[in-house]
Amino acid sequence: MTPLLTATITFTLGVYGIALLLALWRLLRGPSAQDRVLALDFISLIGMLVVLIVDIRSSSSTYFEAALLVALFGFVSTAAMAKFLLRGEVIE
Repeated sequence: MTPLLTATITFTLGVYGIALLLALWRLLRGPSAQDRVLALDFISLIGMLVVLIVDIRSSSSTYFEAALLVALFGFVSTAAMAKFLLRGEVIE
């Protein structure tokens, strides 16, 4: 791996860490439930991106399936929480 790629990966992980801290702040201090759901969705997105960056760093494709699962569970949980906030129940 080239030094430029290593530096870029380190910088990217640092930026994702800052974004994760800001999203956690919004999750804990959100003025409404909708803000908290959006923050939780953003945290799952950051988690997926971190898994993909670790996959690039390790030069293998074993983490790709984990990133797909994180994205899938993040989408399903966000849709379920949005439906719960809208109607008050998830299963009709």
